[in-house]
Amino acid sequence: MGHRKVHAPKRGSLAYLPRARAKRWRARIRHWPETEGKPKLSAFSGYKAGMTHLITIDNRKGSFTFGKEIVLPVTVIDSPPLMVCAIRAYEQGYAGLRTLTEAWAQNLPKDLSRVLTLPKTPATEEALGKIENSLEKVREIRVLAATQPRLAGAPRKAPEIIEVRVSGGTVKEQLEYTKSVLGKEVKSSEVFQEGQWVDVAGISKGKGIQGPVKRWGIRILSHKSRKTVRGVGSIGPWTPAYVMYTVPRAGQMGFHQRTAYSQQIVKIGEDGTEVSPKGGYIRYGPVNGSYLMLAGSVPGPARRLVTLRYPTRAQQAPSTPPKIEHLSLQSK
Repeated sequence: MGHRKVHAPKRGSLAYLPRARAKRWRARIRHWPETEGKPKLSAFSGYKAGMTHLITIDNRKGSFTFGKEIVLPVTVIDSPPLMVCAIRAYEQGYAGLRTLTEAWAQNLPKDLSRVLTLPKTPATEEALGKIENSLEKVREIRVLAATQPRLAGAPRKAPEIIEVRVSGGTVKEQLEYTKSVLGKEVKSSEVFQEGQWVDVAGISKGKGIQGPVKRWGIRILSHKSRKTVRGVGSIGPWTPAYVMYTVPRAGQMGFHQRTAYSQQIVKIGEDGTEVSPKGGYIRYGPVNGSYLMLAGSVPGPARRLVTLRYPTRAQQAPSTPPKIEHLSLQSK
């Protein structure tokens, strides 16, 4: 039998160039969508525990399996409450938004000293007074929230500080809301609800420096090829002596920031033992506290911090969560 020729396109999109390594292991949110209703946080962070599957009735009208039982893969996010540490007000500058001032809470978590130098006596009232007196200049209100990894299964002590925009209502209403939660915990159930669509941003699994065959999926050359087999046949002409950016080259693979758009929240719970398999999730352990269950997979490996944000794209699918007929608790 002769050799079967395999046809495969180039792996990955050129829109994600340069494929550089992410600066941090937590995602950075660059766009905050507008929401309606009362003021609330626009995002929430949690630790990816693992994946399992459930059996449900398909509620998507127009689907070939509408009204029938289907197997749905789900991801469990360990989501302990966030601690609101500070309020940050932004004003309009010449080159975009710039910080007007920020007000820190009085009683900050001790673990926060692992990542920054805490103020001994935060001038909370003075900073809040400055924001109230300059309310006509304020364009956005955001909070600095700290994760609590000691309440999760992630083997970490140092918290991660994330900046979350407060959306909904007027700027004055947003300030009153942030004053009510300053120095307090905010649960995931206070930000999202079951059946809601969210965008999930995370850092993908790192694979280190890889060659062009694995990184871009180019064809392996003949064994009679000169110099190399797992390389590019030609990187460009002699004149001009220039290598274009579209030429597959070796470099960093993985550990990039990626965003999964429009994923549905299947369930929000407070007791993680009801979704933890016997012995816990592989490379994570059991989920003991509050959790989020998302349909589909999310970027990153287990124990990676992921950020859930209100969706930026309009949804046509039903917002009612699928009814869980059976949840698999076998170790995957």
